[in-house]
Amino acid sequence: MKNRKVWLVGILTGFANGLFGSGGGTIAVPAMERTLGIEEHHAHATAIAVILPLSLLSLIIYLWKGNIVWQTAIIASVGGLLGGFLGAKFLKKISGVWLHRIFGIFMIIASVRLMLC
Repeated sequence: MKNRKVWLVGILTGFANGLFGSGGGTIAVPAMERTLGIEEHHAHATAIAVILPLSLLSLIIYLWKGNIVWQTAIIASVGGLLGGFLGAKFLKKISGVWLHRIFGIFMIIASVRLMLC
C-alpha cells in the first residue's frame, strides 16, 4: 500500500513540476509528511532529490521548445546554487515546528500572489 502512495506522490509532484515549471515541492513536502509519514527535515531533503530529475526532464522539454531565456536562467541558477547551499545548511538548525511555520508562510504568500495576479 505504501508503494502506491509513493507512486501517487511522485506522479502528482511530477505533474505540478511539468505544468508550472516548478512547484513540485509544494506538493511533495506535505504529501511526504502526511501521507508517507516522513519527518519534516527528511521530507524537505527528499523533495529536493525528487525534484531534481523532474526539473531535468522539464529542462529537456523546454529546451526542445526553445522557451528558455538563457541570460536569466544562468544568473538565477548561480543565485539558486548559493541559496540552495545556505538553505540546506540552515535546515539542520531549525526545529520541525518552525520549519512548518516558515513553509506555511511561504505557501500562503505564494497563494495570495497567484490569486492577485
